[in-house]
This record gives sequence, C-alpha cells and structure tokens, in this order.
Amino acid sequence: MAQEREDDPVVEEGWDPPIVAFDFDGTLTVRDSYTAFLKWRTPAFRWWLGSLRLAPAAVAYLFHRDRGRIKAAATKVFLSGVPRERLEADARRFAELFSRKLLRPDAMIAWKRWRTKRVKLVIVTASPDIVVAPFARGLAAHDLLGTPLAFDAQDRVTGAFSSPNCRGAEKVARLKAAYGPDLRVHAAYGDTSGDTEMLAIAEQPYFRVFTGKP
Repeated sequence: MAQEREDDPVVEEGWDPPIVAFDFDGTLTVRDSYTAFLKWRTPAFRWWLGSLRLAPAAVAYLFHRDRGRIKAAATKVFLSGVPRERLEADARRFAELFSRKLLRPDAMIAWKRWRTKRVKLVIVTASPDIVVAPFARGLAAHDLLGTPLAFDAQDRVTGAFSSPNCRGAEKVARLKAAYGPDLRVHAAYGDTSGDTEMLAIAEQPYFRVFTGKP
C-alpha cells in the first residue's frame, strides 16, 4: 500500500471532485465506536446480562466469521425497541463526550489537509450510520455511507439492518450506488480486510497509516 504523501493534486477546474474515502472504526478512531456506544448507553448490569445473551452468537461467529450477523445480534440485544429520536439523541451525546477520546490525532491532521483540496470527503463504515452521523457532521464530511438500522412502523429499532453490512465488497457497492459506476476514488484509507475492496479501487490506497492515540 502507498505511504501517505503531502503532494496530492488539486482537481482541475470544471471537474467533479473525486472522492477521498475513509473507513471509520480503527482508521479515524482508535477502537470500534459501535461497541463503545452500546456499552456507554447500557447500564452495567444490563450490559453483563446482554453479554451473556450474546454468548451463543459469539460462539457461532467463530465458525461463520460473519461480522454482520454478530453485529445484528448485538443490535437486537441492546437496542431493540429504542425509538429513533432517542437513539439519535444518544448518538449526539456520545459524540460530544467521546470525540476527543476516540479520534486519532494523526488521522485528523490528514482529514483537515484533505479539506483544503477539491475533493469529496466520504466516511464509509460498517457501523450503523445513525451512530456515526454526529461524528461525520462534526468533521464536516461531505457524505456518510454506513450500515442502516431497520425501524418498525412506530419508528423503533427492530434489531436488524435494512441493507447488507457495509463491509468488504459492500463498501464499493455503496459508493457506486451513491456516485455511479464510473466514480473516481482518488484516495482511500482503511485498516482491516473489510476495506480491501475499497482500497483496491483507489488511486492512492492507504492501509493502517494512522497510529496516533488521543
């Protein structure tokens, strides 16, 4: 993978801005934000009980290795029935409290540098978009592509997702759905195998280039 450079070109006048895509968890942040969010909003005793309920799903994960399935299981255990409005408020409060603790300082330097160029900054994450949205707004991201939660007729979390987990090939599919099959990804940043396909379509792929801690 490429090493990050300072001499990235500004797009010529008249061109549509190319995309610079950032994975969120582990790339912009030091750890998984969704797990941190669930633990933060769950009382300790309920977290312990919920973890026990998740044990079968955790054992099954050792065989199927489908992160989407275990994330959906955690969503069902900890968020089922939560109204959208309350979840959005909790996500805003979580971002207010934890942005400085979660965001990598060297990643923020790179993000701010890209903001000075004619590019479209897009966060592409497997985490639920409703949880990452306050961080994306705070960073002035141009777009956020995440895993959407499903809501029932009363606008409460069902415990499922309304589309495939935004990981691996799904990241590329989501980018193409948003920007067309001929999109130009000028640069992409990731830190796991779930970012491989997104990095593969980038002119400048950056893998695990951020190591800073708050």
